[in-house]
Amino acid sequence: MVGPRRPQIVLFGSSIVEFSFGKEGWGAILADIYARKADIFVRGYGGWNSRQAVQVLDQVFPEDDHVQPSLVIVYFGGNDSKRPDPDGQGTHVPLREYVENMRKIAIHIK
Repeated sequence: MVGPRRPQIVLFGSSIVEFSFGKEGWGAILADIYARKADIFVRGYGGWNSRQAVQVLDQVFPEDDHVQPSLVIVYFGGNDSKRPDPDGQGTHVPLREYVENMRKIAIHIK
């Protein structure tokens, strides 16, 4: 018998999360520490910012899912904090919007 369902830990963020399972990456270290104690899921989207993350919350964390994560580690901000592009097409997110986006993420996954 395999045993009871293990807790789920979700890593949600940009490329810092996407590539966290590389050699000696922090995601790989977490997986090693929690081996046979928890399942770790990577939801990393390289190049994304908090604005894009808010748009996919319902798909990544469905509220009606019968299994909810025990812990979610959110790691956005690197792309948000880039200098604004003159054409406005970059990943920059103004600080006030970033704070609001992080609040929305926290409320959704709570």
